[in-house]
Amino acid sequence: MRPRRRLWRWPLLSSALIAVTCGGSASGPSPANVTITINAAGPAPIEVRVKVGSRVTFLNSDARPHAMSSDPIQVHTDCPAINDVGFLNPGQTGTTGVLDVARTCGYHDHTNEFDPTFKGRIVIQ
Repeated sequence: MRPRRRLWRWPLLSSALIAVTCGGSASGPSPANVTITINAAGPAPIEVRVKVGSRVTFLNSDARPHAMSSDPIQVHTDCPAINDVGFLNPGQTGTTGVLDVARTCGYHDHTNEFDPTFKGRIVIQ
């Protein structure tokens, strides 16, 4: 009896294996990319949620330059991918590196580090 029970499993197992190797649902959706707009009132939205493997674009819509950096202030080491955004003149955009670890990353404007108006969070899920 036991050999017969095992035989019915092979078609199910092989179908699942084919679905995975041929791009079936096991890989999941591709990462979403979002944009944070910086203006005189600060970043909007203040917090964004993205999937692991995403990038976040910052758009400077303010009349003055901004330099978005990872927290903590002055060392910028929590999420180094945020430091790729760099210095943004008015009208410019900058994009983070790949956010490849699930965590919450704080960021701030390096040109105005102690102003809470220009701080925010990226939640990587």
